[in-house]
Amino acid sequence: MSLKHSLRALVACTALFTATGAALAQVTVKDPWVRATVAQQKATGAFMQITSTEPVRLVEAKSAAAKIVEIHEMRMEGDRMMMKAIDALDIVPGRALELKPGSYHVMLIDVVKPVNAGDKVPLTLVIEGRDGKRSAVEVSAEARAMNAARPAAATPEHKHQH
Repeated sequence: MSLKHSLRALVACTALFTATGAALAQVTVKDPWVRATVAQQKATGAFMQITSTEPVRLVEAKSAAAKIVEIHEMRMEGDRMMMKAIDALDIVPGRALELKPGSYHVMLIDVVKPVNAGDKVPLTLVIEGRDGKRSAVEVSAEARAMNAARPAAATPEHKHQH
């Protein structure tokens, strides 16, 4: 990706949201991506690392790319891998919340059209502070082929204030 395209993507993906209150949390989203779909596939996952300067929670995710968007966890129950929707994920200051395959992730269900490698998928992450106030973090996640390796170069970070 050229510098011009990188800067354009960074500008397009970055939004500042300010919530009133004593403390403002700086929320950063790094390396957002979604898994590209294959023919007839109606669901996919979104992955990223989220950090914050204050204790906050990821309480919701939205996307125009799917009719249903949920925060999910995957875990072992006995010898079976189970996936289910959860209400929220805590983001602890100084520690990245990693959404990754086989673990916590954003599930896009009933995608409105196929997601092809290279597509940009818009996501809105809803963050809730300790005071209960919510704000949105807009993210553009690049679709990667299912067998694609993680890129060697780091992608731009998306920083947001809450």
